[in-house]
Amino acid sequence: MRWIAGGLLVVMAATFLVTRAYAPTYPALGFVRSFAEAAMVGGLADWFAVTALFRHPLGLPIPHTAIIPRNKDRIGTTLAAFLRDNFLIPGVVARRMRRVDVAGAAGRWLANPPGGDGRIRRGAAGLATHMLEAFDQQRLGGMVKAGIGARLRALDVSPLLGQALTAAIAEDRHLPLLDGIVKWGARLLAANELVIRQMVSDRAGNIMRWTGLDETLATKIIDGLNGLLTGIAEDPEHPLRAKAEEALATLAHDLVHDPEMRARVAAVKGEIIDNPAMQRWLDGLWEQARGGMLRIARNPDKLLAGPVGDALRQLGGTLQTDPKLRRTINRFVRRTVVGMAADYGDAIVRLVSETIQGWDAGTITRRLENAVGRDLQYIRVNGTLVGGLVGLVIHGVDVAL
Repeated sequence: MRWIAGGLLVVMAATFLVTRAYAPTYPALGFVRSFAEAAMVGGLADWFAVTALFRHPLGLPIPHTAIIPRNKDRIGTTLAAFLRDNFLIPGVVARRMRRVDVAGAAGRWLANPPGGDGRIRRGAAGLATHMLEAFDQQRLGGMVKAGIGARLRALDVSPLLGQALTAAIAEDRHLPLLDGIVKWGARLLAANELVIRQMVSDRAGNIMRWTGLDETLATKIIDGLNGLLTGIAEDPEHPLRAKAEEALATLAHDLVHDPEMRARVAAVKGEIIDNPAMQRWLDGLWEQARGGMLRIARNPDKLLAGPVGDALRQLGGTLQTDPKLRRTINRFVRRTVVGMAADYGDAIVRLVSETIQGWDAGTITRRLENAVGRDLQYIRVNGTLVGGLVGLVIHGVDVAL
C-alpha cells in the first residue's frame, strides 16, 4: 500500500508536468492539470501527516512530528489506565460476568461433547500430552512431592484423630477394635505358649525344676491369662474393658486439647513424612498420577466412553436442569474472576505500562504502524483523490466566472 500511495503521487506529478506543457495548445487539459496539481498537494499533505505520527518526515526534526515515539511513555500510561478503568475494575468485571452463564455453557458441553471428528477434544488432549511429556519430570515430580509434603506438614492431624475417636466411642464403633485386640492377644498367647514356659523354667530355681513346679507355675500363668482374655471378650462390663474405654476416651480428649500430646503426634507425623519409604511412596504416587493423566490425554474418546464420561455427561445434564447449582457455580466463577481483577488488576496495568515504556522508539513505531495497517496508506490515497477533486471543482468555478 505504501508503493500504491507513493505511485499514485508520482502519477499525479507526471500528469501535472505533461498537462502543464500542453495546456496552452489544449485548454481543456486545464481541468486535468488542476486535478493533478491539487492531488499532489493533498497527497503530500497527508503523507506528511501520516509520517509525522511515527517519525520525522525526511529525517528533519520538524516540531510536532514523530509524535508517537516522543510520547510512548504517556501512551503506555494512558493505555494502561484505559484498561484499568474500563476492564479491570472489580465492579465492571462483576457487571460483565453477570451476563456470562459459565455453568450453563459447561453443562451443554459436558452433556453433548463436540461430535464430528472431535478436533477440539483431540487438540486439547494432544496439548495436554505434550505439556506432560515436555516438563522436566524429576523437577516437576519433586515440586509435586514437596507440595504434598508441605500440605501434610501443615495439616494438624491430632484434632482430627481425637474427633474421629470421640465419634467412634460415642457410636460404639470402637468395640470391634477392642474385641480384635483381645482376639489378637489370645492368638499371640497361644502361639507363644512354649516361649512362656521356657521363660518360667529359665527363671525358676533348680529345686522347682527338679520337683516340676516350674511347669505347674507356667500352666497357671497361661491359664490365668487365657481366663482373663476370655472374660474380657465375653463380659461387656469387665473392669479391664471399662479401663480400656476410659483410656481411649482420655486419649481422644488429649489429642484435641493437650498441647504436649499434639506436639508428640506432630513429631511422629514429621518422622513419617521424612521417612525414605514415605518419600518413595510419594514418588510412586506422582508417577501413577502422571501415567493416569497421560493415558487419559492420549485417549480422550475412551475416557468419555467409560464411567467417567457417563459421570461427566450426568454432571452436564444436572448443570442444565438445576438452576440453584448453576447459580452457585456462576457466583463462584464471578467471585473468582472479580477477585483476580482486584488482586492482579494493578499488576496487569503496570505490566502493560512498563512493557510499552520499555520498548524503544523503533519498536513501538513498527508495532503501532503494523497494527493500524493499510488504513494509513488509504489516508494518503484518499487525500490525493479528494485533493484532486477539490482542485477540479475550484478550476471549474474559476472558468465559469
